[in-house]
Amino acid sequence: MRIGQGIDVHRFSDDASRPLMLGLVHVPDAPGLAGHSDADAATHALCDALLGAANLGDLGRQFPDDDPATAGISSQRLLESTLELLRTYHFRVVSADVTIIAERPRLALYMPAMSHALSGVVGTLVSVKATTTEGLGALGRAEGIGALAVALIEELS
Repeated sequence: MRIGQGIDVHRFSDDASRPLMLGLVHVPDAPGLAGHSDADAATHALCDALLGAANLGDLGRQFPDDDPATAGISSQRLLESTLELLRTYHFRVVSADVTIIAERPRLALYMPAMSHALSGVVGTLVSVKATTTEGLGALGRAEGIGALAVALIEELS
């Protein structure tokens, strides 16, 4: 068994038409996050946790943000590619947990859908929860959204 952790933070985009994607779910009526891909901080943190557990680096190493081929890529595709890498190295995901850090928008209504969407792609339970920083720091000032993730994987024989 191996464990990995991931973290990702994105600031809110200045583009009012950019959708907010978190945990593979569109959160309506909220500003989107700035990034090279769809900037889904929750899914990016999960990818980093999975890659770290397998000793395969991080999302930036596997999918550089200066690569035109990944411009605007969906985080679902990044997660699918991450899982394919794990399979190539003979790992499977046992479980994962994601915590989203955001002052706004309120995410309670969307967390079951996020867990369902992520679990469906990963093939095992991915729990999702959210918290605030009680107004402290850049995330507390609602300048963006962050996420932390932990993943447990096992090597297949």
